[in-house]
Amino acid sequence: MRAVIASQPGGPEVLTIAEVPDPTPGPGEVLLEVIATAINRADTLQRRGFYPPPPGVTDIIGLECTGTVLAVGEEVSGWQVGDVACALLSGGGYAERVAVPAGQLMPIPEGLDPVTAAALPEVACTVWSNVFMVAGLRPEERFLVHGGAGGIGTFAIQLAKAYGAEVIATAGSPAKVARCTELGADLVVDYSEDDFVAEVSSYTEGRGVDVILDNMGAKYLDRNIDALANSGRLVIIGMQGGVKAELDIAKLLGKRGAVIATSLRARDVTEKSAICAAVTEHVWPKVTSGEVRPVVHTTLPLAEAAEAHRLMEAGEHVGKILLTP
Repeated sequence: MRAVIASQPGGPEVLTIAEVPDPTPGPGEVLLEVIATAINRADTLQRRGFYPPPPGVTDIIGLECTGTVLAVGEEVSGWQVGDVACALLSGGGYAERVAVPAGQLMPIPEGLDPVTAAALPEVACTVWSNVFMVAGLRPEERFLVHGGAGGIGTFAIQLAKAYGAEVIATAGSPAKVARCTELGADLVVDYSEDDFVAEVSSYTEGRGVDVILDNMGAKYLDRNIDALANSGRLVIIGMQGGVKAELDIAKLLGKRGAVIATSLRARDVTEKSAICAAVTEHVWPKVTSGEVRPVVHTTLPLAEAAEAHRLMEAGEHVGKILLTP
């Protein structure tokens, strides 16, 4: 099969198309013919050599896809050849075929075409598992997501809003601010112009926000705690702003706050399967109803994966960038 490989750690130019052996489904796995996959920030880190796949996982990049079932391994029930599904992957999406544990397959939400649906698995599982399963966001609570115009941000705004939260987002340009507002955010802070802590304090009359979903890490740690309400929960899912920062324990204690750092990729199959089942139950109905829709910036052929990575790293896109074999 054809797949995108990184010849060595480096810039987008190291991504090339190569012929590689077809994967075979093991017990409990399904083989998919990939219809579309999507670019994630983690993919660019893996390409640069900073985010290696978990032990035993293919080094082909790609954390999600949609595909048609080509073969079913032993001990698999509920899926058969010809079915079309979304899949949460540990790797291997930038290819014509991929083997995936059956528990990490999800049906395509009703009314959504398979290419567009490739924008869903990683963001849906990330947002539901972190914002709702881990942080326990409740209706009428206040929720802040950083990078509101990105793939995760555009989805998080809509899903939190659909579940009755008041939503605040940060974004880096007037155009992105406008897009986040269109998606339902109640307040959007242009971080290139304004301080989100001051804006959150003013908007909430000093109370702060109950849940923060953060992709920046070290750079925002202290300011995120400033923005938390009493009993607030900060969930860190990225390190775009560095990996080390000083934590003021007294400030955190004073707010009875929680700082939680999580990742999705390294979780075992049982955990991922439980997340996928929860997403199918709780998130897909919101997609089917139209309350939540994937936001796609552009779709490129698999052979243009390098260009897709350049677009991602330029930071001018809104929503997801897709690839089709």
